[in-house]
Parts: sequence; C-alpha cells; structure tokens
Amino acid sequence: MSELIDYKGVEIRQADQIVLHDVNVTVRDGEMIYLLGKVGSGKSSFMKTIYGALPIADGTARVLDYDMRRIRRGKLPYLRRRLGIIFQDYRLLTDRSVEDNLLFVLSATGWKDKKLMRNHVREVLEQVGMETKAYKKPYELSGGEQQRVVIARALLNSPEIILADEPTGNLDAGTGREIMDLLYSISQAGITVLMSTHNLLWPEQFPGKRWLFENGVIEEKE
Repeated sequence: MSELIDYKGVEIRQADQIVLHDVNVTVRDGEMIYLLGKVGSGKSSFMKTIYGALPIADGTARVLDYDMRRIRRGKLPYLRRRLGIIFQDYRLLTDRSVEDNLLFVLSATGWKDKKLMRNHVREVLEQVGMETKAYKKPYELSGGEQQRVVIARALLNSPEIILADEPTGNLDAGTGREIMDLLYSISQAGITVLMSTHNLLWPEQFPGKRWLFENGVIEEKE
C-alpha cells in the first residue's frame, strides 16, 4: 500500500493559536479513517491542511507527493484535482441543475469535450443513484439527495483521497446510513476516505481506523 499522506512532527495553527501539535500520521491507499472529537478539536483544520487551505506551521507534511510546507499557490489546483471534498453544507450552485453543477466542475478543471463531459456526468450520477435527478435544481432535492450529488461532484476527477467533513451531520438516521453505505463502498473500491463525524456508530457499523482529536493531539484508537 502506497503512502498518500505523511505528516511528521506537524504543528497546525489558526490565527497564531496552536490547534494541533506533534501530529504524526500516515494515510495509505484504500483506507477508511474516521476523525473523531469534539467541535473545535482540530478536525476541520487538519483537513484544510490536506488541500492547502491552511498552511502547515511546523514539521514535515507530504500529500500525494506535494511538500505542503513549500507548495506554491499555483500548484494547489493540481493537488486539489486529485482530491474529492465533501462539505456538510453541500455548496451546490442553487441556480443550476444537478447536471450543470457537475459540468461546471469539469469545465473548471480543464475538460473540453462537451459529449465526453455529459457522458461522464451521467456515469458518476449513476454511481451515486442520482441519474434520474440530473435535471433538478438543488432546492428540489432532499438533504440526502443533495449529499449524493456532492459525493458525485467529489468523484468527478477520479480522486485518490476523499475528504468528508461531517457528511451525515444534517441527515436523519436512515438517510445517513445510506450515505455511509455509499462512502464505504467507495473506500472498498480502493479510494481512501477521511471522514470527520460525531456519530460513534459509524465506525462500529462500517469498520475503519479511528483517530481521536483531543487536547491538541491526534491519537489512533484501537
């Protein structure tokens, strides 16, 4: 298994305040990893360092062969194309259809051929069970359906890592489980999934590594 993320002695700060220190973690391909801890424990800050939205204050950090201490701003789009990011608040364009939301992402990441783009969008929507809702606007969908579209968006460029920030936090238990089924199947297919959650049932029902964020450090739990 190849190493996709490797942090050694990493310190993470927000506005000069230390959020996490002495972070020593390794992420390999195909892993399912749960980020557990209270609000404000550093889970989202840690994720932001992976896609370059928050700089590494100290230590050594590599993500997909990029040195995150020295990465240039112009290289960030290339890194982010290899990541899929799932936000709790969806961040879909409300004035566009599901299909147009996904076409917009493909266009922004360098796709040109319209026919190939539409075919690819159709394939990804089928993968998440949303192929019949391509014409709908986000506000016409349920929360679970919107989250499936967000997962489709994250899969568009065949990512090596998916970062999911509380993907079931706004959903009822049944819908949340459907989303977990989908994310777990993605990890079983070989894509690494890092997921923050407050739901301690998910690691029991969908096995994976558990990292506890507490008192400014990350501890791997058995």
